[in-house]
Amino acid sequence: MRFHLVSALVTLFVVVDPVGVAVVMGGLTQGVPAALRHSIAWRGVAIAGVILIVFAFVGGALLRALGITLPALRVAGGLLLFLLSIDMVFARPSGIRNPTAPEQEEAHHRVDIAVFPLAFPLLAGPGALTSVVLLMARAGGAIEGAIVIGALIAVLALAYLTLRFAGRIGALLGVTGANVVGRISGVILAALAAQFVLDGLGQGLPRPG
Repeated sequence: MRFHLVSALVTLFVVVDPVGVAVVMGGLTQGVPAALRHSIAWRGVAIAGVILIVFAFVGGALLRALGITLPALRVAGGLLLFLLSIDMVFARPSGIRNPTAPEQEEAHHRVDIAVFPLAFPLLAGPGALTSVVLLMARAGGAIEGAIVIGALIAVLALAYLTLRFAGRIGALLGVTGANVVGRISGVILAALAAQFVLDGLGQGLPRPG
C-alpha cells in the first residue's frame, strides 16, 4: 500500500510537473494583477482536478466499452509517457503536455488562461489523463483507489501553491533551472513508463507452456 502511494505520488508529480507549469504560467501572466493571477491559478487547478477525477473513475469503463484491454492500455500508456519523458530529458516542448505553437499564440492574447492552456493541457493533459487511468487500473480495491485520488489531490494542491508563486519561481529557477528539474523528472518518468509497458506485456502476451 505504501509502495502504491509513493508510485502514484511520483508518477502524478512528474507528469503534472507543478514547477514547470508555474514557469509557463509566469510567462503567460506577465503584467497581470496579482489578484487575477491568484484567481486564474485557483480556477485552473480546480477545473483540472475535476477533469482528472472524472476521468479516473470513468476512463477505464470507457476504454472497456471500446474493447480496449487493460494490458493494451498499460502498453499504450507507457509508450505515451515514454515519449513525454524523452521530450522532458531533451528539454523540448511536447504536444503531449504543452500547448502547440498556434495554441501558445492564442494563449498570449488571452487575459484569462484558467481553462486553456492552464487546466488543459498544462495540468490535465493527455499524459496526466493516461496516468490516472493506469494508476486506477493498477489499484487492487477501494482503498488503493482512494490512495490514487488522494495522491492526485496532493499533487494538485502543490500545483496551486507553485502557481500562486509562479513569478518568484520563474525568476529563481530561470530557463536553465527549469530545464534541469524537467530533465531529472524525465529520467524518472522514463523508468515508470518502462514499468507500465513491461506490466502490460507480461499480462497480455501468452505464457509459454
